Amino acid sequence: MKTLLRLAGCALLLSHTVQASDTISFLAFGDGGYHPDYPKTKHIKNPRNEAAFIAAERQDWLADHRPASEFDHTPIYVYPGTEIASEHTGALVVGQAMATLCKAAKCDFAIQLGDNIYPDGADAGDGKDDQKRMDDLIKKPLLPLFAVKPDLMVYSALGNHDWKSSRKGVALQLAWMNKEANFTLGEKGYYSYKVGTPGADVEFFVLDTNMLLSGQHYYDIPLRADGTEQGLASALASGQAEVEEIEKHETPLNGEDHQQLAWLASGLKQSTAKWKIVYGHHVLWSIGGTKYNEAHVLRKILLPELCEYADAYIAGHEHDLELLTDDCSRVLGKDSTRPPLPLIISGAAAKMRGVHTPFAKAQAAHYPEYALLWHKAFTWGFAHISLDNQKDELQLQFYSTPRDQSGELITEAAFSFKHRSQ
Repeated sequence: MKTLLRLAGCALLLSHTVQASDTISFLAFGDGGYHPDYPKTKHIKNPRNEAAFIAAERQDWLADHRPASEFDHTPIYVYPGTEIASEHTGALVVGQAMATLCKAAKCDFAIQLGDNIYPDGADAGDGKDDQKRMDDLIKKPLLPLFAVKPDLMVYSALGNHDWKSSRKGVALQLAWMNKEANFTLGEKGYYSYKVGTPGADVEFFVLDTNMLLSGQHYYDIPLRADGTEQGLASALASGQAEVEEIEKHETPLNGEDHQQLAWLASGLKQSTAKWKIVYGHHVLWSIGGTKYNEAHVLRKILLPELCEYADAYIAGHEHDLELLTDDCSRVLGKDSTRPPLPLIISGAAAKMRGVHTPFAKAQAAHYPEYALLWHKAFTWGFAHISLDNQKDELQLQFYSTPRDQSGELITEAAFSFKHRSQ
């Protein structure tokens, strides 16, 4: 059952009590709202057979200055009765793999990291029924999980694709989720909730990072051929820097982006929970090689609060699995003894993406505060996170499922981090 309590700042605080335990455990998955039945407009207007589809993917790969030897592509789906190809979805098999895990492991709830509806959110203008769209893309992949855990609550965030069509599309998704027994998206798309008992609890702060980015002025600057970032001045001089275009409906109204930032700062500072975890769709660091301009913006506006008060930041957006840290030295100073901030990326619940290894090497060389601990590209998968109050540790396990659509659960890698919030 959902318990809603009004919180200052007009967001909602949701209370979720788990059975008495020293450990709170949850699933983290993102970018799960893709199925070839709901294709991108460019694939409708420019249909390709399998060979042409893969050739186009390779061309894009090389245009981004990625090593040719590392090229791969997602499994291919061919529409029945045609030769038209598209990328396959992992949404259904990731749901099966999560269900398999939760038969054996503790799963108190789940967090969904945005891009819940591809490609253009609800109200997409494609003539398709939005109720069916949300049933198909959000709920259907998780039915195996709900069969195992009927009362499992999914605390969702909004992503850029959820915002794609209109504010009406966002409102439709909010209304749909808040009527569904197993989902919530708060009242405004950003909200907080607590899990556990006092002294052994966690408070989550769910961000609408698309709203935050839409309130900022920044540039899209391409990487150099060697994977290094260009400075703004040189990119402007060469005509390669373009102002990031914000759609009119995405522009924050009445300072709502600033209100969200103030809400986050106040909420983190005043939280009495033992653990404090923040999540949203967009990444702060990654090695995908395409999201770094956004990441620069979000690090600037979010890291001051996260470094001071949070135990982790969790995101999707990159369609892979990654684990990074920021040592917070730019925020807390080089003499700080606080542990690094874990940055968990789990955006492989339906789509796949490769990484940009020259970019990854350049980031490691240029940013001393940054560290890449692990990654897996061209995979479908998710994360399972446990807050062990006895050991005072955040324990993280990554899982994948194979391309053969079997839904088999594959254990990938495990990590632990000491509690860092105060």
